Amino acid sequence: MSHFLDRLTYFSRPREPFADGHGVVVQEDRRWEDGYRKRWQHDKIVRSTHGTNCTGSCSWKVYVKGGIVTWETQQTDYPRTRPDLPNHEPRGCQRGASYSWYLYSANRVKYPMVRARLLRLWREARRSMGPVEAWRSIVTDPVKAKAYKSVRGMGGFVRSSWEEVNEIIAAANVYTIKEYGPDRIIGFSPIPAMSMVSYAAGSRYLSLIGGVCMSFYDWYCDLPPSSPQVWGEQTDVPESADWYNSTFIMAWGSNVPQTRTPDAHFFTEVRYKGAKVVAVTPDYAEVAKLADLWLHPKQGTDAAMAMAMGHVILREFHVDRQVPYFQDYCRRYTDMPLLVRLVKRGDGFVADRFLRASDFADKLGESDNPEWKTVGIDELSKRPVVPQGSIGYRWGEQGKWNLEEKEGTGGREVRLKLSLIDGGEVVVVGFPYFGGTPHQHFKANDQGGNVLYRNVPATKLDLGGEEVYVATVFDLLCANYGIDRGLGGGNVARSYDENVPYTPKWQEAITGVKAEDVIAVARQFADNAAKTEGKSMVIIGAAMNHWYHCDMNYRAIINMLMMCGCIGQSGGGWAHYVGQEKLRPQTGWTALAFALDWHRPPRQMNSTSFFYAHTDQYRYEKLRVGEILSPTADAKEFTGSLIDYNVRAERMGWLPSAPQLETNPLEVCRQAVAAGMDPKDYAVRALMSGTLKLSCEDPDNPRNFPRNMFVWRSNILGSSGKGHEYFLKHLLGTQHGVQGKDLGREDERPQEIIWREPAPEGKLDLLVTLDFRMSTTCLYSDIVLPTATWYEKNDLNTSDMHPFIHPLSQAVDPAWEARSDWEIYKGIARRFSEVAVGHLGKEKDLVLTPLLHDTPAELAQALDVRDWKRGECELVPGKTAPQMTVVERDYPNTYKKFTALGPLMSTLGNGGKGISWNTEREVKHLLALNRPVSEEGITKGLPRIETDIDAAEVVLMLAPETNGEVAVKAWESLSKITGRDHTHLAKPKEEEKIRFRDLQAQPRKIISSPIWSGLESEHVCYNAGYTNVHELIPWRTLTGRQQFYQDHKWMLGFGEGLCLYRPPVDTKSVTPLLGKRSNGNKEVVLNFITPHQKWGIHSTYSDNLLMLTLSRGGPIVWLSEADAKAAGIVDNDWIELFNLNGAITARAVVSQRVNPGMCLMYHAQEKIVNVPGSEITHARGGIHNSVTRVVVKPTHMIGGYAQQSYGFNYYGTIGTNRDEFVIVRKMNKVDWLDKPAATQAEV
Repeated sequence: MSHFLDRLTYFSRPREPFADGHGVVVQEDRRWEDGYRKRWQHDKIVRSTHGTNCTGSCSWKVYVKGGIVTWETQQTDYPRTRPDLPNHEPRGCQRGASYSWYLYSANRVKYPMVRARLLRLWREARRSMGPVEAWRSIVTDPVKAKAYKSVRGMGGFVRSSWEEVNEIIAAANVYTIKEYGPDRIIGFSPIPAMSMVSYAAGSRYLSLIGGVCMSFYDWYCDLPPSSPQVWGEQTDVPESADWYNSTFIMAWGSNVPQTRTPDAHFFTEVRYKGAKVVAVTPDYAEVAKLADLWLHPKQGTDAAMAMAMGHVILREFHVDRQVPYFQDYCRRYTDMPLLVRLVKRGDGFVADRFLRASDFADKLGESDNPEWKTVGIDELSKRPVVPQGSIGYRWGEQGKWNLEEKEGTGGREVRLKLSLIDGGEVVVVGFPYFGGTPHQHFKANDQGGNVLYRNVPATKLDLGGEEVYVATVFDLLCANYGIDRGLGGGNVARSYDENVPYTPKWQEAITGVKAEDVIAVARQFADNAAKTEGKSMVIIGAAMNHWYHCDMNYRAIINMLMMCGCIGQSGGGWAHYVGQEKLRPQTGWTALAFALDWHRPPRQMNSTSFFYAHTDQYRYEKLRVGEILSPTADAKEFTGSLIDYNVRAERMGWLPSAPQLETNPLEVCRQAVAAGMDPKDYAVRALMSGTLKLSCEDPDNPRNFPRNMFVWRSNILGSSGKGHEYFLKHLLGTQHGVQGKDLGREDERPQEIIWREPAPEGKLDLLVTLDFRMSTTCLYSDIVLPTATWYEKNDLNTSDMHPFIHPLSQAVDPAWEARSDWEIYKGIARRFSEVAVGHLGKEKDLVLTPLLHDTPAELAQALDVRDWKRGECELVPGKTAPQMTVVERDYPNTYKKFTALGPLMSTLGNGGKGISWNTEREVKHLLALNRPVSEEGITKGLPRIETDIDAAEVVLMLAPETNGEVAVKAWESLSKITGRDHTHLAKPKEEEKIRFRDLQAQPRKIISSPIWSGLESEHVCYNAGYTNVHELIPWRTLTGRQQFYQDHKWMLGFGEGLCLYRPPVDTKSVTPLLGKRSNGNKEVVLNFITPHQKWGIHSTYSDNLLMLTLSRGGPIVWLSEADAKAAGIVDNDWIELFNLNGAITARAVVSQRVNPGMCLMYHAQEKIVNVPGSEITHARGGIHNSVTRVVVKPTHMIGGYAQQSYGFNYYGTIGTNRDEFVIVRKMNKVDWLDKPAATQAEV
């Protein structure tokens, strides 16, 4: 009332001026100021972070008032680094500062939601049937199934209850397991490091019931296969603080200030110490502003430039003069001195596989795994020797798997020869050349042929009656780079100005970068490394990995680092940053996440191969194997299509399968029991006879469809789903934008699979998504479950960028009816256990797993590739075929198992990366910490895992990175294999045990463990490969060393034994549509590039009102001024991008920072905000992946071969998309699709 009176008397109130009229004294109520004061009042501050896969892992203060989160600010109490380093803080960015907007926004998913048509069918069936029977009645009726599948993505959700949705999900899972098998239930969730317990909730449930956990790192195309190929490790990288120790940094395809915002200060601070910085990006990215030099090669040609730099480094620092540090490093830590067999091919020789001890008549004295032990020549004795450290010493014997310069037999000291140029013969060796391959949009450098013949030093060895020429990797490497060493012959260069592969002048025609700039940077990079012993570093981003031939981009750069002795040296090395990949307490987490405490092994699948098959993208494949095969290969040995290679890889156990067998694996076990046989023996016999079939050979058979899919902590259909429109068409069976037709009879169809007509649509019976916001994936789901936000649950978080483990904390209760992921899956497990009664009991499940890396199974086929299906060998599980294990499941007790730590942690212990240790003491600690289960049943007396904090404590107790006692045990285990004591690395922290409440007080630095190759200490920053170099622990490769050379038959067959330049492939997705769907506007064809954005992290934040306000408020595509002018497009015009895969609508941003010939659409912009209809598809414009399609690469399918063996998120096919081109034009009509459709769909 007083405010009302104040307003009425406003003009009659007395005023007294002062200060010559500059001020006035008034009489009024000042309570209006309370609103401003109360805005910044709070009841408490809670520490949390954001699980958004941004690598930040930033500490935030979350302010709470009256049970409501009001805002967040950056926390600034990270533990210090060292006196000579800046601290890791402040950490945060504008995106994180906007997160609390989501909690109470209209975007928030507040209640369990179900597609109305499905819910109507369910409720009708439940009136007269039990849950499982009700679900069966819906999905087996084609009319009913199509009724709800065909309207996915078209709205029509209605509110349900937790009880009802849990029953629907449980019924679908039970029916699917009973009818088809548990491997038809899949789950996709990415990046566990960003919220470990939340990931583990879903993966634990899936693993307990026998479902399949899908990989993500390879699917995101963040996984560079070159990392396993070279090191046997997947992107173990330096922490950002180690940038400050560098003296020369190249930021290659990594836009540090935009994508690594919290850590960019190290990048700028090191420049004040005098470090030189070079930026390599095709567009003028933000990182270029922080560099001393900006190199801008044409997109997709990075390998050409890096190869030219390698040419300079080899010439000036290894051939013309020998830098002692480089020579010693390469001799001891790389495969440069190892011998490679040369085989006759045409007019010369070609490099074949590594020479092995088994090639010699006496096996050089080696009896254990001689075919897996590589050979060099000793400088002192001039004879072939087997140096310690190769993978043959890792399995089957102990004490010799180390990098001491000793011979394996007898332990004599050796010094391996790098070159055979003194006193050897000279032979002509052919090297494949792809740089002359014509491409409409990339310049070729034709050298008159596709094989380069170069002279190589070699020597002839007598191998038990067979005389074989051999050469060192170093000598082959010099020839491959085109170095003239005075050996005569052609295709080598003495001058950098010669147009010979791979000189600086040669690359200029391909990349557009001046030769003198390449020479200067390479020379400075290597000179700095020589003077500082390895303190030259390359920071790389995922952009480099999204090309089909990404391996060449990476290996060309890695070669430079190895030549200069940078790997494993503080301030040097390969700093590859993509998502939040480094799950620091990994082995403590895997036990929880994959239910290893109850069942081993779990089912896991590489997502790229899975989606390539089950979204039927393989049916549209136009890239032929002959286009990518090496000219030095025998084409008769490499027939078929790309999907054929994937099938062969699954059949030989190289890659996993999902589903695995056409017959329900529970039924296979029942049949085996009925036949009086062991299920494994029964399966082998049935597979050989053909009565049992692998699912991968008939992916479009309804018996082999994936049936139920869970998505949590992910927006796969709005972000990472390459071939988005194929997902909609074939997996979901709903409206899509695919413009192309699958392969016709006149096309080259696959040989290994059954081709079915017509292609199936709507394979999935149920799609369940957990999210806190209504994302694109939610819109296409059948059930959407409201999950807690990052401020409403307890969890764990780690990053590649710093060594701390960080909590997510429950600042407030989950809003509305939201629940944490742990509580959601716990509820599903409870109802599943109840519904299973009468349908599923104790069941035996035959689980097929690939030949895994870091297990003895990686010693499968050493010298050749043999396929049992072709009659080339016997079917031997774990050797020539997948491993087979019978797992006993107790389905009615799934909930009890979910909420208790199983007995295997006491009986079998824990481990990872090929080592294991006892965990009985840790289980006893957990009994005291989490309390034992007191209820009767199979879990009585076991440690509880009831809450998310209980789950976090399990991870922290079991992991060597957070439990010093376990760390010491882990180092002891490794020491037995290497024969060297490594326990000193953890002894000082043996008594340290980090608890969840400790983390909430302050983030804690992890403890050094053998699971990782760097150290956490007061003396060095974490740097990958540090323990390999300084502790002489071998890399987990065939040779035990970093490998320039890859000798698997498929690597050689596809021309990638040594690194070379390969131009982008032609996906053939543009020409059939060019000029065929004209709207009257000009069309231009552009390379489609999808970097990370400033206004979001992947798809998160991009629909946030604050970020929409800072950006242009919806999807945008960046064009060069030249291309925009050619197409008649001006800034902010509505444009359309399309090809055979689909179409996108967006607004144009015309900018001089973009190179002609390319366009940029920042990843990931969804189609849920400000997206009009497409003139091509007549539906709403798509997401950035609507114009992409997966194209798989055979070399990524190799398995059972040392470092090239499958591991979950370690090695496998990847979802590349940057070779894609699109047609771009201005839109004629912008249709918002806000009028009633001609035929209104029922909802």
